[in-house]
Amino acid sequence: MKSEVSCLVGGMQGEGIESVGEILAKALGRNGYYLFGYRNFSSRIKGGHSDFHLRIGKDPVYNASERFELILAFDHESIELHQRSLIDGGVILFDPKTVKIDQITIRGGIQSIAFPFSDMAAELGSKQMKNMVAVGAACALFDQPIGVFGDAVREQFAKKGEAIVEKNMAAVKKGHEFLQELMDTRFPLEKQPQSGQRLFLSGNDAISIGAVLGGCRFMAGYPITPASDILENLVQMLPNYGGVAVQTEDELAAIAMVIGAGYAGTRAMTATAGPGISLMQEAIGLAGATETPIVIVDTQRGGPSSGMATKIEQSDLHAMITGTHGEAPRIVLAPSTVEEAMLDMPKAFNLAEKYQCPVFVASDLVLSTSKQTCEMANLQLEDIQIDRGKRVAETELAMSGDRVYKRFAITDDGITARSIPGQKKGMHHVTGIEHGPTGHPSENPANRVAQMSKRARKLQCVPMNDAIKYEGIPQAEVLLIGFGSTYGAIREARLWMQKEGAAVGHVHVRMLHPLPAAEISQYTEKAKTIIVVEQNSTGQLANLLKQHISIHAKLHPCLKFDGVPISPSEITSFCRELI
Repeated sequence: MKSEVSCLVGGMQGEGIESVGEILAKALGRNGYYLFGYRNFSSRIKGGHSDFHLRIGKDPVYNASERFELILAFDHESIELHQRSLIDGGVILFDPKTVKIDQITIRGGIQSIAFPFSDMAAELGSKQMKNMVAVGAACALFDQPIGVFGDAVREQFAKKGEAIVEKNMAAVKKGHEFLQELMDTRFPLEKQPQSGQRLFLSGNDAISIGAVLGGCRFMAGYPITPASDILENLVQMLPNYGGVAVQTEDELAAIAMVIGAGYAGTRAMTATAGPGISLMQEAIGLAGATETPIVIVDTQRGGPSSGMATKIEQSDLHAMITGTHGEAPRIVLAPSTVEEAMLDMPKAFNLAEKYQCPVFVASDLVLSTSKQTCEMANLQLEDIQIDRGKRVAETELAMSGDRVYKRFAITDDGITARSIPGQKKGMHHVTGIEHGPTGHPSENPANRVAQMSKRARKLQCVPMNDAIKYEGIPQAEVLLIGFGSTYGAIREARLWMQKEGAAVGHVHVRMLHPLPAAEISQYTEKAKTIIVVEQNSTGQLANLLKQHISIHAKLHPCLKFDGVPISPSEITSFCRELI
């Protein structure tokens, strides 16, 4: 029995490759297993190689596995790219209709077996069902009862009618039976009793749900990989809660509409990627100058320019923290799991309204598009609260003798109570030009200093609870630091190193700006070696840490920027060479 197994399904994009992993995951998740699904896809609608990695374990998993027991191959690339990742004794099941195995050199120690996926599907009436035949084969190889797949298949195809459901279930059974007759090899999973409710969600799904839970009622966005799912989700979801989602003509229109909705008192957001962030920067500065609460999700991808739209990179830190011209406050949160992605959205809206500034949620392609098991018990949705921040009351306005409300009056904490358009006696001027307390333009030097200082004071009050999470040895000699989707790989590397006797700790930064320097320092002071793991070429997090914490001599950046997620073995190899 194995505590976990992994498989890879690969073929041409548009052939339903991901649906194999989806149905396997849905069935096995309901059977009590934890899952992580990573999708590798091309920058095109159809065609080009695509593959789906599914890791299945009896304990929580947070990243794709480096080793597979099974490859289901519908094209040459699936074998050529990934056979080195098969364990010794691993199995390749390939479709002889699409894979000419005699043209590929198969490494020793693995089994490559022709499996007539396409022909078997054709016998049932449609070659398109070859992916369901593959589901059945995987089910048999992992020694899973076929009955658990019935509900998953039914849900997947219910909208197409009972006849289609039955045909696809027949394809699953056919693949299951054929593998049992074809070979004796099995990779049986340890039995895992179901405990509690679980979801299998992508980061984008979690962000969408979290936005609704956080009171978002307006979303404007322009389609861009890998953020488009958020727009598509909220187009469906928001009308059910009295909200609206709008697909705009470009990113400039999207951020402008979000600022307008935020100024009007609605919780509003957009979701984009690096190119969209670049286009939005001037307007983000407007939100900072007018102290308008908005939320921006940045699903980071490879750059610069169009870069690699479907590959991972974490290179937008500077753009999010200091991207606009001039200086204006903003807050940057960085979820590292699907659960955190969901819970960070209500937090982002609360922070935006409380501190009256833009709040970024720094996702990345792996977190956004990968799917993870999400424990409902960990979410504690009943504890989510809505904090609208300082809002001037109607009674206070009525008692005021001022004709124009001093929306930007100087305060000790830098936050002035907002009036919402339509409030009697709450009228004020609003402009991106530097302004005085009533919002009217002012170039008075003393006023300029007062207003800039006022806006800057906001960030001094931002709470640092949950700004980092720490795992590992309490007083670690080797400290690994990261943010975002690198969490799973760093976590696994730390556990491997601890088994070898190393005193290793792991700080994952959950708030990138304002940086929780004091909270991080309590661990960096004790460490002899600090390794910052990130997926960019310049060490943006490492440089940010060095700006705020005196750790220059013992900090070493572990960087990867080839578009492929960093792996635990790459981190451990870097550590071994360094130490």
